Amino acid sequence: MRGWWREITGLVLPVACGGCGRPRTELCAECGAQLHGGAPRRVRPDPEPPGLPPVHAAAGYENAVRALLLAHKERGALGLAGALGKALAGAVRAGAGPPSGPGPLLLVPVPSSRRAVAARGHDPTRRIALAAAAELRRAGTPARVAAVLRQGRAVADQAGLGAGARRANLAGALEVVAGGGRLLAAGRVVLVDDLLTTGASLAEAARAIDGSAGPYGTGSGVRQAAVVAVSPSAFEINRNWK
Repeated sequence: MRGWWREITGLVLPVACGGCGRPRTELCAECGAQLHGGAPRRVRPDPEPPGLPPVHAAAGYENAVRALLLAHKERGALGLAGALGKALAGAVRAGAGPPSGPGPLLLVPVPSSRRAVAARGHDPTRRIALAAAAELRRAGTPARVAAVLRQGRAVADQAGLGAGARRANLAGALEVVAGGGRLLAAGRVVLVDDLLTTGASLAEAARAIDGSAGPYGTGSGVRQAAVVAVSPSAFEINRNWK
């Protein structure tokens, strides 16, 4: 109900740019340029957690990009999902290269906890992933979302935890839902998230998927991940975003 209410109020109330607050537009040209204006780059955290696949990011987590992600995630600016999905699609494309091999790209979002989804009224990463898959298809790349991960146990809030504490907090926390292995065998897996900070979430997601191959297999495992933004605390392999 909360998600429906946000959708309705977004249609009838004045809007403002999620990045800078400029009235009468959900995303102004200047903030859009910060989100989409740079080429996606290969990034990695320092220290890098074991099992982290190569990650590409669309932008740095600062200024307008940070504000846009927070507006979508925490303030229910659901209309921003399309713009954020476009950025994520660019990061996916940068890591995947030209379409190759049978089957579509399978965008697997890192799951939020049920408590977080209930509090926000939506699942922001899944919503962005759906928009990214649609953007990829429009550009000629077969893609779909495979939301096959879930939290198998409760975890503490990651905010304020360092890299080692985040890894310990998430170790063994994610699992593939029943029947997920069969779905993952249909294409090439790409883990997706909104933000890369320490890499603990993506590394745990890769572990869960690679350990669930069963009789169906998942090719050579998770070979790629993509995020909308990378935290300044993460080391960028190429720091030039333009």
